[in-house]
Amino acid sequence: MAASLKTTATRIEFENPFLLGSGPPGTNAKVIAKSFDLGWGGVVGKTISLDASKVVNTAPRYGKLKATDHPDTVVGFENIELISDRPYSVWLEEFKQLKKQYPKKVLVASVMEEYRKDAWQQIIREVQATGVDGFELNLSCPHGLPERKMGMAMGEDPSICEEVVGWVKEVAKIPVWAKMTPNVGDPKVPAKAAIKAGADGISTINTILSIIGVDLRTLKPMPTVEGYAVPGGYSGQAVRPIALRHVMEIARAIPGVPISGMGGIDTGFDAAQFILLGAHTVQVCTGAMLQGYEVITKLKEELLKVMVDHKFETLEEMRGKSLPFFSTHADLVERQRAAKAAKTGANRDAETWKGEIKKETDSLTGH
Repeated sequence: MAASLKTTATRIEFENPFLLGSGPPGTNAKVIAKSFDLGWGGVVGKTISLDASKVVNTAPRYGKLKATDHPDTVVGFENIELISDRPYSVWLEEFKQLKKQYPKKVLVASVMEEYRKDAWQQIIREVQATGVDGFELNLSCPHGLPERKMGMAMGEDPSICEEVVGWVKEVAKIPVWAKMTPNVGDPKVPAKAAIKAGADGISTINTILSIIGVDLRTLKPMPTVEGYAVPGGYSGQAVRPIALRHVMEIARAIPGVPISGMGGIDTGFDAAQFILLGAHTVQVCTGAMLQGYEVITKLKEELLKVMVDHKFETLEEMRGKSLPFFSTHADLVERQRAAKAAKTGANRDAETWKGEIKKETDSLTGH
């Protein structure tokens, strides 16, 4: 039997686990339709709210962090982009059109509202009437609109997170994913609050609050807008280790919880790591912005290669395979001692660090 990328999560069937993450790649019906045609397993639309007139973007609004020795390689990406500024009524019509044109494709609506029960329940009722397959609650945008208690202002407070998810679940008839912020000390706490309130799944991570850098010619922080800046959301390859840790923490804390993992996925090999740590689906946003929508073909091929190499016929067989290998530092020490992998005292600081710091660091590096 050949390996299959089909998977089911939160009662939704996906032809493959790759979704375009909420943001510029899913900014209108035209580009969402293009993504469906190219073979993406689903699309999470750009986040919408009831009153788009309050959303005003700036230009520039992106910043790139490039590798020092490879200036063409973007390792980190910052944005200060807000949620969609397109009229809510237009989105409702486009959702209807997309589901009519692509009835078997997965379309998830990302929604974000002020801290008001009536607003959240209104947007849920009206959007689900368009036929979308699920909701992703944006409780995690790290910048923009905090004065309206939106985004991260909700997701960083477990009690508010639980309350808002509860409001949504009172009226939602389709699966609801809560999108978590990485800008917290313990990612398990808000995730558990969302699940307690009835969330069907967890999406993680949103972008990390950041400053991409300071322009040493002008001494202004970037991206600079009329001489000023604000901290923005950091994404791209550099955030992947952090995202993997969050997925792992939540998967271990809430066994079996459907997780849509994201953060720095550029290749199918990256995606495989998220699945091995418990993700059911994966989302790509910055990776698609930098490589183009067509990257989906490569993503699927690379993930299938990992499955074939390890004789996994389904993603279910692969999911969470790496989770049992996390332990404590004390346990690692005991395991190493029991295996007699190192001579007595070889790992003591006084004997390891003698002045050749680069060489000594390499000797303690796992790969």
